[in-house]
Amino acid sequence: MKTGKTVEILKQAILLEKRGYSFYSKVAEQCTDPDIRNIFTIMADEETAHIRYLSDQFSHYDKNHSFLKIKFPDPSRESIANMVLSDDIRNKITAAGFEAAAISAAIDMENRSVEIYVKQAESAEDPNEKELFSWLAGWERSHLKLLSELDNELKEKIWFDNQFWPF
Repeated sequence: MKTGKTVEILKQAILLEKRGYSFYSKVAEQCTDPDIRNIFTIMADEETAHIRYLSDQFSHYDKNHSFLKIKFPDPSRESIANMVLSDDIRNKITAAGFEAAAISAAIDMENRSVEIYVKQAESAEDPNEKELFSWLAGWERSHLKLLSELDNELKEKIWFDNQFWPF
């Protein structure tokens, strides 16, 4: 891969993560329920970790034209946010409320991140670059899974509460 394109991909990835951090932080700030606020705060913190990994890679790549070998957290473990999402918290989020709208917007953002990271991992020639973007794609997939499951539950709840079922 050419140096200029790699630098641009890293810049784009850092920007995506910074936008994610800003988004999740703002949603957390506006949530009135402390448990729901905590979920969005955790997701913002995870985005901060991604920014740190990408920034370290960017600095190293800019100077050395190679990627660092980094020990990433185990990508097979569940996202921290999945561990704190109890039934009580799920019930606090209404399908038509602010948090539900934020979840919908976050799904689009996470989908874009996964798409970019998967594409970059597939085209990477440097094994450390491939590992970085594969890890990021997996982590963002865990966010996407959490958000999608929650969104589906909210849709089901609104359908059930309003008796929209055709049977």
